[in-house]
Amino acid sequence: QVRLVESGGGLVQPGGSLRLSCAASGFNLDYYAMAWFRQAPGKDHEFVATISYGGRSTSYADSVKGRFTISRDNAKGTVVLQMNSLKPEDTAVYYCAARPDFYNTSPGRYDYWGQGTQVTVSS
Repeated sequence: QVRLVESGGGLVQPGGSLRLSCAASGFNLDYYAMAWFRQAPGKDHEFVATISYGGRSTSYADSVKGRFTISRDNAKGTVVLQMNSLKPEDTAVYYCAARPDFYNTSPGRYDYWGQGTQVTVSS
C-alpha cells in the first residue's frame, strides 16, 4: 500500500524556518520524482518544488526560489522541504506527492499524495 506521510508543519513567525518531511512507503522511491505542493484556503493546489528520482535535478516556484530547498534520501525513503525566510503568504497546507519517472510542476501529473501538513506564518 502506497503511503506518503508529511510532518513538520506548525506555527512560525515571519522570517523563521520550518523543515517539512515526507515519509514514503509501499513503492520504490528510486523510480519516482517527488514534489511539494501547497494549498491556501479557497485556492487551488500550487506548485512549490520538485526533485528528480535520482535527486540531481530540482525545480522551484519563483515565489520560493532562494528560500526553500528540496532534498531526498532514497535509502531512508524520505523527502525534505527546508523552508527559510518564511512569509505570511507561505501559509497553506503543504502536500507531498509522487509520480513515476520525470518530475513535473502540474499537480494533475502526480499519482500519489499525502494528507498534508499545515504551515502558518504569523506574528
